Amino acid sequence: HGFGSQCIVVAVDAKRRDADDPSAGWEVYTHGGRTPTGIDAIAWAREAVERGAGELLVTSMDRDGHQTGYDLELLRAIREAATAPVIASGGAGTPDHLYEALTTGGADAVLAASIFHFGTYDIAALKQYLADRGVPMRLDAAHAVEDLEGTTS
Repeated sequence: HGFGSQCIVVAVDAKRRDADDPSAGWEVYTHGGRTPTGIDAIAWAREAVERGAGELLVTSMDRDGHQTGYDLELLRAIREAATAPVIASGGAGTPDHLYEALTTGGADAVLAASIFHFGTYDIAALKQYLADRGVPMRLDAAHAVEDLEGTTS
């Protein structure tokens, strides 16, 4: 292969099997959460890594678009089962949700969409919020260049 495993990102779109029974686990869905596969999401995440996936994009289809927070149990379960970095998706509504996914949920990165589409938050402010709470963060490079240029002139 001419590329490393970090180039292979497997999306795991998962729904809870039974909303009233957390021990029932999660099932993989396809087609934007419309088509059940019968495949256990945790087992699929583990298998995807065994097959060469370098990252797992984990979306809670139950929470996607609702802005009620990520499914932290799902993130933790996949984090414990698979060795690849986990990107949390589905549910971001507040800065705390991103922070919780990275800390309590054990995600290595977060994906958020609705909170940006509706102009609720901006990316730079959220990155600063996370950095202020001790999350390693690459802050805006454009500002870094401006700061560097300002100190040399």
